[in-house]
Amino acid sequence: FLVGPGDCSDEPCDAFVVEETEKGFQCRVEVPSPLYKYIIGKKGENKKRLETETRTSINIPKPGVEGEIVITGQHRSGVISARTRVDVLLDSFRKKQPFTHFLSFALNHPTIQEKFLQFKEEVLEKCSKDHGVSSSLFQNPAKLHLTLGTLVLLNEQEIQKACDLLQRCKEDFVDQIAGGKPLTVEVAGVEYMNDDPAMIDVLYAKVHMKDGSDRLQMIADQLVERFIASGLMLKEWDRVKLHATVMNTLFRKDPSAEERSNPMPGKSSFKERESFDGRNILKLFENFYFGEVRLDSVCLSQRFSSDASGYYATSGQLTFS
Repeated sequence: FLVGPGDCSDEPCDAFVVEETEKGFQCRVEVPSPLYKYIIGKKGENKKRLETETRTSINIPKPGVEGEIVITGQHRSGVISARTRVDVLLDSFRKKQPFTHFLSFALNHPTIQEKFLQFKEEVLEKCSKDHGVSSSLFQNPAKLHLTLGTLVLLNEQEIQKACDLLQRCKEDFVDQIAGGKPLTVEVAGVEYMNDDPAMIDVLYAKVHMKDGSDRLQMIADQLVERFIASGLMLKEWDRVKLHATVMNTLFRKDPSAEERSNPMPGKSSFKERESFDGRNILKLFENFYFGEVRLDSVCLSQRFSSDASGYYATSGQLTFS
């Protein structure tokens, strides 16, 4: 089957090009180097099988060298078949890669960091006897953020593509919704992610626009929609759940772990997680006020990284004030 205009993850649409050459036909595929090994397979078995079954030859750059995979063959149909199978493989392996970047609003304003540390101190003072509650669960104040969605960007070209898309979003709708001014947001109250308040894995602070509008939600939803349409992000929710993680049981083992924006039960990390009893925290801190902050940019943040301010290193950003 040929990839039709509806299925393409890229613009301009790649209903892929098969060129005629002196020796037959060829097709080029841009593939990030971390994915080469999946096409090659153990001891080259995948590649050999693909070549044999489609009667093509598949040329892959050296490990770590960014470039194109070139498929050549005597018959156009064989080249198309090999290319289709390569695409299916790449697609399934890309979905298994841990995310590398995420779109975020930084919430680490000094006043919010201060209130967050006060929250932490009071929780530990009043609730440290509750099952599973300990200081290792708390977010690093310099990294407080709202996650909009996660991305798997495997080389510079893909990072650049995400940066370009951010700029297009700015021109297409963000500036208009924000009206050239920062969005003043209040961070107040806490909620939890799972069903049982006695067994919580993620506790987060709630955010809302100070003027009562839903402009922040509109920007978040439209950004994610555009990123999903471009193939850079997988669809996780119908609308973005704006949340600022304050406590996460993943931090027990790894203080730099950011949670996926949908902690899905049943993944292996869940078996190792020790939940905490948050019933008292929810009672005592349901209206805790973390302060207000003016948001004026969306960051393309790198996972597991820090910049000089302690926030995540930024691969690109969209500023709207």
